[in-house]
Amino acid sequence: MKTKNFLVIGAGRFGASVARNLYRLGHDVMVMDNNEEIVQLFSEEVTSAVRADASSEPCLKALDIKDFDTVVLAIGDDIQASIMAAILLIEMGAKNIVAKARTELHGKVLDKVGVNQVVFPERDMGQKLARSLIAPTIIDMIELSDDYSVVEVSAPDEMVGKSLKDLNLRARYGISIIALRRNGGHKTIISPVAEDLIQKEDILVAIGENKQLKKKEWV
Repeated sequence: MKTKNFLVIGAGRFGASVARNLYRLGHDVMVMDNNEEIVQLFSEEVTSAVRADASSEPCLKALDIKDFDTVVLAIGDDIQASIMAAILLIEMGAKNIVAKARTELHGKVLDKVGVNQVVFPERDMGQKLARSLIAPTIIDMIELSDDYSVVEVSAPDEMVGKSLKDLNLRARYGISIIALRRNGGHKTIISPVAEDLIQKEDILVAIGENKQLKKKEWV
């Protein structure tokens, strides 16, 4: 895996988690925050940490923004600073900007100014938790559009030992299994065939209409 360079701006709960995990995965990570105590804390947990105001043009210009593969804009409560930083990053030629939004309006503004990806950590975590409470077998769900999604589902006991042909999910629900993950995710079968058998603790990666994926009957 090629090592990438990341700049994480804002080391609150979200930014800190992203920075630490990227670093643990072997990537170069610089953390920027305007709190000296936080910067000191991160100085030994990531590649480098700097104290700076991300909404200040001179501060950002002191960094070679174009050298970072991705900038994660994780400023939390200060929406104005978040938007200003996004504008400056775009003007300085940032390759890819992923920005945290607090509200829908905040997200719309970030999108309008040209941020590549806007994320809503609290909202998305709430949705994920709600789905897991309603359908415990669903591990994760990625919405491709308003109508279609990809889901990861823990194979229920009733499926174990049966083939994809036996389950006949495409004909019954319009759901296609596009991959099988097994051995704790260490082995992945891409585009499984009809004869492939579901094993205990398999994870099914499926694509289909949201209204079908949310039905309890198929899992």
